[in-house]
Amino acid sequence: MGKSCSYILRFGIVIALGALVLAGCSTSAKQQFWGKTVAPQDNVLRYVTGSEPESLDPIVPNGQPEARILMALYDGLIEYHPVTVEPIPSIAESWEIKEGGTEYIFNLRKNARFSNGDPINAHDFVYSIRRGFKPELASRNASLGYYIKYSEAYNSKFAFVKNPDGSFLLKKDFVESVAGAPGAAGDVGKGESDFHKFLDAPERLTIPTSEKEKTKLLESDPKLKAAVAGKELVPVQAEDIGVEAIDDFTLRIKLYQPAPYFLGLLGHQFFRVVDKNVVEKFGDRWSRPENIVTSGSFKVLAHRPYDELIAVKDPNNWDAANVKLDRLEFYPLDEQTTMMNLYKSGRVDALYNHTTPAPWFDEVSQFKDEYLLHPELASEYYAINVKKPPMDDQKVREAFALAIDRDDYVSLRRTYKPLVDFVPFGIFPQYEAAREKVYSEELKKQGSSLDEWKARKFNPEKARKLLTEAGFPVVQSGGGWSCPSFPVENVNITYNTSESNKSTAEFAQAQWKRNLGITVQIKNMEFKTFLPLINKVDYSGFARRGWVGDYMDPYTFLYLFYSPQNTGATGWWDPKYDRMLDEANNTVDSQLRYEKLAAAELYMMQKQVVVPLGVPGTSWLKKPYVKGMYPNPVTLHPWKFVYIERDPAKWDHQVDNLMSQKDPMVEEQVRAIMRTQEEFVKSQTGQAAAE
Repeated sequence: MGKSCSYILRFGIVIALGALVLAGCSTSAKQQFWGKTVAPQDNVLRYVTGSEPESLDPIVPNGQPEARILMALYDGLIEYHPVTVEPIPSIAESWEIKEGGTEYIFNLRKNARFSNGDPINAHDFVYSIRRGFKPELASRNASLGYYIKYSEAYNSKFAFVKNPDGSFLLKKDFVESVAGAPGAAGDVGKGESDFHKFLDAPERLTIPTSEKEKTKLLESDPKLKAAVAGKELVPVQAEDIGVEAIDDFTLRIKLYQPAPYFLGLLGHQFFRVVDKNVVEKFGDRWSRPENIVTSGSFKVLAHRPYDELIAVKDPNNWDAANVKLDRLEFYPLDEQTTMMNLYKSGRVDALYNHTTPAPWFDEVSQFKDEYLLHPELASEYYAINVKKPPMDDQKVREAFALAIDRDDYVSLRRTYKPLVDFVPFGIFPQYEAAREKVYSEELKKQGSSLDEWKARKFNPEKARKLLTEAGFPVVQSGGGWSCPSFPVENVNITYNTSESNKSTAEFAQAQWKRNLGITVQIKNMEFKTFLPLINKVDYSGFARRGWVGDYMDPYTFLYLFYSPQNTGATGWWDPKYDRMLDEANNTVDSQLRYEKLAAAELYMMQKQVVVPLGVPGTSWLKKPYVKGMYPNPVTLHPWKFVYIERDPAKWDHQVDNLMSQKDPMVEEQVRAIMRTQEEFVKSQTGQAAAE
């Protein structure tokens, strides 16, 4: 309530405007634009970001509302291409990938600076990356970087095992290595650092330091228990992680095995650079407005929680000359009716994704110069807490998944398509072909078929049968169904507050009542409270999840359940699943890699740890004078490419085709940024030819 009032007061909008805009759903499509459309005279973009950010520390949040803001405030080694989301240079002006895909060398710009004027160098990136894995900070994003050598061991408080002669136990002697292309041993030459030699040496074994976890591991492996007995445990330190400043402007990142998606991952806020001096001076208060120092195209001018965050162009930024906007005004807002009011009245210039209410779709979608409905690298689903009964029973989980009619669901949501898998379709055609092939082969071995798998979209009869087999008989009751023995008090649907999430929860509630005879209670909370709760798996039953990929690879979804510290929010972890993913990422042939990823997806989905619902379209609005802002598959916007166009002749039109339309200003800006990498590759190719 307080949030809505703050917006209404600031923009001078009376409560009655809600009724006005609702009536405005009959606006004539003969009008070219939906509501007031006048380019602002100031060089400012006013944007609704979503919920109030949990934090402005880039390693803390893992929600999309914060990601959009943090992209403006922090630069990383690479940036996302505004259209394709492929990696382009940022503070790293060039890079090379070596040693069979296990080593990345980044050449940094010499003119990069923090917002306080301090220079940025390779040591700042070493500090920032190490900090992200610091166990005490418990970053929910840490698992993104677990292929960096020893990062997971440090983040998990593991230790090396030291022999009396000073050597260490090696992982290869106790853990079966994955099949595929081996991580190449480094060509350590004369003059290489001792740390590089350490990173290129065979990977050391690490074990838990927690007595409970260590005892459990050793008791399950007699060979390991005998080898560890009497040996010294040396805790893995931040300094052991595979990141190294070769010199002030050259950074090395070492992986323990190839990860084909890794370069594109580095645009994520988790890997963006922070100022060590400021962080260590102010501790957990460093990201407050009065203390914060940033590294991006924009810096914080003011932050009034639940009201607005104002960021202004940073003249110290290495690419400041090419940043078009003078100011960004971010408005944290969840209520769709309010934000649509603000947009129609011309008080904001653009909204975030999934913000057009379903009842307004027919009206708003007619405005072809503003409404953006494009394929999105995203999925909507319910996570299931598999640690608590009755949802610890796989048959119960399958029953609830089968008892939702996904065709009815997409009729409700309008911009969605039904989903029965986890990796969304429509983005990776080669992966989808591999998935169909693998699923057909594996299901046939199991006595099933691809058609039967796809029928999981809705099968209430089988759902009732499974629930009965699990010990909760579903019986006919009048014209419907009843399940009197089901412990409904132990199951809820928990969601973060928004109108669309509420309607989805009410839909699922009604479906389960109709098809299973079970009425599940609904709980909602603000996003800032919701995220920590579900990431701790501190809910009962189901939790709403909407995942938008962090990079353009199917692994951005599958990794959510990778490692015991995973961010899947279900409590499920299976070492076999980890091995399947490792083997896939260690495979050179891209199509074979996709097939192995698909096998892992099938394995996870057959455990039914989530209830897939649908694949959303982007579904958002922007004024046609806002240029350089694209409906890319992850709905993340590198803000330095965005600008205000005051000439109506140059405004965006027919935005269904926006992804293929050429903007000379944006194209030239991208070409200029790419030039350093292209010249570096050319020089390396020339050197190789000369040798």
